[in-house]
Formats: sequence, C-alpha cells, structure tokens
Amino acid sequence: MPAMVQRGRGRRTINEINMVPFIDVMLVLLIIFMVTAPLIAPSVINLPSVGKASQPPQQVVQVQVRKDEGIDIKVDEKTQSVPLADLGATVRQLQGQYSGGESAVVIAADKAVRYEIVVKVMDALKRAGVERVGLSVQVQK
Repeated sequence: MPAMVQRGRGRRTINEINMVPFIDVMLVLLIIFMVTAPLIAPSVINLPSVGKASQPPQQVVQVQVRKDEGIDIKVDEKTQSVPLADLGATVRQLQGQYSGGESAVVIAADKAVRYEIVVKVMDALKRAGVERVGLSVQVQK
C-alpha cells in the first residue's frame, strides 16, 4: 500500500518501489544456486583410447574437401574430382581395386569448410557401406 504523506492541505500518495522484498528474493535465489552448483555434474565425454593397431592399412583412399566444397579422391598420388552424389560408389570401387575392399578411407577437409559438408561426406560414405573412415588432422608444433 502506498504511503500517505500530508503536506499542507491535501493528502497525496508517494509512489516508491519497496526494494526489501526484491532483495530478499534475490538472496534466497543466490543461496539456492550456491548450494546446487557443486551438485551439478559437468558433462563428461568418453573419448576412445588409442591402442596398438594390428597392422596399418596397405592402401589409403583420401577424400579431400576443398575450400570451394568440391570433393577430390586421392589414391597413389592420382587425384580425381567427384560430385557428392557419386562419392560412395567411387570409393567402394576404388576399395575393390586395392587390397580387396580393406583399404581405409581418410577425410581431409580444409579448415574453412563448413562442418555440414564434412558430415554429408561421412554420411555418403556410410550409406555406401564403407567401414573404415577416419579424419585427417594436422599436428600443431
């Protein structure tokens, strides 16, 4: 209820915001957050561990994604451009030619390429039945 002040002849109300209930609510919320913050477990990501591989692949098919989002396939220093629609069939054909379908596929994408394009390349390879797919990275020195 607004306070009433009497000055002279008339009575008028003073419109003020009472800050005490607001401060009380904020302090209660602060205490609740301080108590519950340590109880919230941060998300833990289980990364795969690196072990000893039985034997490195004899042949590697490298799928290169350029800055202009074009796709090249590189095998034995031979490079050919392929559209995304034909990527899976071409990689399966190259795997059949080299080491009986056991060759690994490595995706090497430029840093400026959108992540969506790399996912589409991985999806095309998965739909074609390619089993061993890896990502090529550059180690910073």
